[in-house]
Amino acid sequence: MASLEEQITQRRAHLDALVQLGVPAYPNRFDRRHTVSELVQAHGSRTGEELDADRPETVTSGRILGIRSFGKANFLVISDGLLRLQVYIRQDSLPALDFKIFQLLDFGDWVGVEGRLFRTKTNELTVWAARLHFLAKCHLPLPEKWHGLTDVEIRYRQRYLDLIVNPESRQVFEVRSKVVTAIREFMTTRGYVEVETPMMQPIAGGALARPFVTHHNALDMELFLRIAPELYLKRLVVGGFDRVFEINRNFRNEGISTQHNPEFTMMEFYQAYADYHQLMQMTEELVATVAQRVNGSDRVLFNGHQISLAAPFARLSLREAARDAASTRLGRDVPMASLRSRDLAAALARELGIEVDAGAGAGRIATELFERLCEDRLIQPTFVHDFPTEVSPLSKQRPDDPETVERFELYIGGFEVANAFSELNDPREQRRRFEDQLKERAGGDAEAHQMDEDYVRALEYGLPPTAGEGIGIDRLVMLLTGSPSIRDVILFPLMRHLSSRDATDVAADATDPSV
Repeated sequence: MASLEEQITQRRAHLDALVQLGVPAYPNRFDRRHTVSELVQAHGSRTGEELDADRPETVTSGRILGIRSFGKANFLVISDGLLRLQVYIRQDSLPALDFKIFQLLDFGDWVGVEGRLFRTKTNELTVWAARLHFLAKCHLPLPEKWHGLTDVEIRYRQRYLDLIVNPESRQVFEVRSKVVTAIREFMTTRGYVEVETPMMQPIAGGALARPFVTHHNALDMELFLRIAPELYLKRLVVGGFDRVFEINRNFRNEGISTQHNPEFTMMEFYQAYADYHQLMQMTEELVATVAQRVNGSDRVLFNGHQISLAAPFARLSLREAARDAASTRLGRDVPMASLRSRDLAAALARELGIEVDAGAGAGRIATELFERLCEDRLIQPTFVHDFPTEVSPLSKQRPDDPETVERFELYIGGFEVANAFSELNDPREQRRRFEDQLKERAGGDAEAHQMDEDYVRALEYGLPPTAGEGIGIDRLVMLLTGSPSIRDVILFPLMRHLSSRDATDVAADATDPSV
């Protein structure tokens, strides 16, 4: 087999030869009448006799994914990225120039075809080409079709190549588009207004996370990329929007894993006059509805688990879940009081071999125990509710338990998919919580919430009883497509910068048939 450099040289020579024939190297347009998928869907079930009787004509186009020659019979296989269609090329059926174009084509080139549909002797739906148009040259060889592209590093860095040779990757992103559409329709039909809020903010608020920092030159001010739209959306509820939602991009300067990408997509919404119990019911309905719309079923297979997305979902309080898991791990009963006292909670964590921050209170330690002992075991949909107040600075406390807030997180497949709570609307209590967060920030917690005076001022104008929720779209798509990594469902995930030498190696691997 020719080396990579030899293949590239040959392809460029083919393009030069086409130009010498008077063929435009990069034509401005091509008037396609049908896509490959439209032709296959419309005529794929028709017999050869039916096609011969009707002689349907078409003008279509696609990328060449196969070239075969058998004497006078020549074949192309073209694709529109979804489906494939065979093209029959005969020298005596084409203008002389068009056949010369065929002889200079390479695997991966783009072509346009005019002709009629028929079936070959092997019953393959085929276009009998009457005209052949060159549309674009593929200068770099694609991976061989029988090897495909399996190196995940290349798939993520060169998503365009992944989409060319791995049809299942395109299907994942088509599902993602359908998920977003289904969510938007679900919300708008229930009276929610879709809005947009700032992505650059003077205060990184709405979540406990480390932000990305940028600088606005004209205003000479530091800004933060949005970690959550929450505080702006609740300002809109103060302003009279009873039901609002935003499908938004958030940015958090944190680690990367199979479940985390620094840039991710959420749908966040707020409903006046509701509490977190009502959002649980709505979330059950939303998840099942989206699954049915996208996959035609409320059951999914994820990481080897059959998961039912049908309501009702299980419900589990956070402290009870942490206590039960600790009891199982230690082989003895752990009293609930151990998660209410800072000293007892810290002692329990030490006994379990779990390190906690020196400044963490009982609520934060209980949450840490839950995350370490329980999260990855929650496979079937489960609402984990009633979080400690200490880790929920924007949530409303339960009337019967000031140390607990009306908050839930939805877990499916072993990770968090949604986070919701009854919103804190007491401006004095909100200010106190922000001040507590400032103390934690001064103690070294970079993720603690900053003071937001304008948000407190907004609450002074009156926020009605309100519940809000954020749903991770990336993770929901992971579940609905059976994708084990969040990078599989983000078209262009963040990747570590490559040196020039490493980048050359990756480019070579992408065109190496052995990859």
